[in-house]
Formats: sequence, structure tokens, C-alpha cells
Amino acid sequence: MSFIEILMLAIALALDAFAVSLACSSSGKISDKRSVFRMSFHFGLFQAMMPVIGWSIGLGLHSVVREVDHWIAFILLLFVGGKMIFEAVRNNGKEDMINPTRGWTLIVLSIATSIDALVVGFSLALLRIHIIYPALIIGVVTALLSLIAIRIGDLFGSRFAKLMEVLGGLIIIGIGLKILLSHIL
Repeated sequence: MSFIEILMLAIALALDAFAVSLACSSSGKISDKRSVFRMSFHFGLFQAMMPVIGWSIGLGLHSVVREVDHWIAFILLLFVGGKMIFEAVRNNGKEDMINPTRGWTLIVLSIATSIDALVVGFSLALLRIHIIYPALIIGVVTALLSLIAIRIGDLFGSRFAKLMEVLGGLIIIGIGLKILLSHIL
């Protein structure tokens, strides 16, 4: 697999993390450098780890995971998106809303946006491609695109924080629905 092919694969895999980063940052929840680092680092780390895990598991479980990966991603993204919408509506501008860069929310978002990379790892195992180099490229590209998305979200979110949080939740749910429908149809 050439560098260009790996780079294109990495960009495609990073688009979910990009969209989630954009949605979360435009809601005004990612306000300091540590939060920016946490989100982009975790998205990159999980996106790099999932292909390695998928590759390591190998061919035996490929068909099992492929049959449910879209449901797992959908349920996780539905939960996080729904929680964002609920918090935006419930808090009426209060500052104690959920922080997507901490705790279980960050872990769930990281897993949900990288489930497709698990299947890519299986595919790379089928092609007998060594996984470390592609996994590193995938992780770095995802971290960088997440960082860019957070910066873009910062530009637009401060004026419309509550609306952006609801919109962000809807986008996250939409990504989950897209993943589900693309596998079902």
C-alpha cells in the first residue's frame, strides 16, 4: 500500500472524528488548550489503536464484528448526541453542561468515531499489510484533522453556543445514523 493510499484511507477514517470535533467545539465546550489536546489526542490514539486491534484479532472474527460494528457506532453516537441535546435544553445557558473532553464522554466519542478503523484493520490483515505504519498515519491524520475542526468550531460557536450544542448533538446522531444506514442498505 502506497503512502498516498494510506493517506487517503486516513482522511476518510478521520472524517467522523472531524465532524464530532467540529460539533463539540462549536458548542463552546472546548475552551482551553488542555481540552483541545485531550480531544485531538484521544481521537488520534483510538483511531490508531483500532486498526491494530482489528488486524490482531484476524480473520476469524471478521464476519462477526462486521455484522454489528454499525450498530455499536450508532448506539454510542446516539447516546452522546442525545445527551448533548438534553443538556443544552435542560440547562438553559447554565455552565455545568457536559464536557466532551473528559471522562466517559471522551472515551465513548473516541470509540464511536473509530469503530470503522477496526474493520479496516481486518481488511489490512486480509491483504497481509503490516499494520504499524498505516496505523500511525491514520492516528496522526485524525489528530490533526480533529485539531483543525476544533479551531473552526471555536470561530463559530461562541456566538451561538446553545444552538450549536443542539446542532452538534444532531450532527453526532446523524453520523451514527449514516453509519447504520450505509451498512444496512
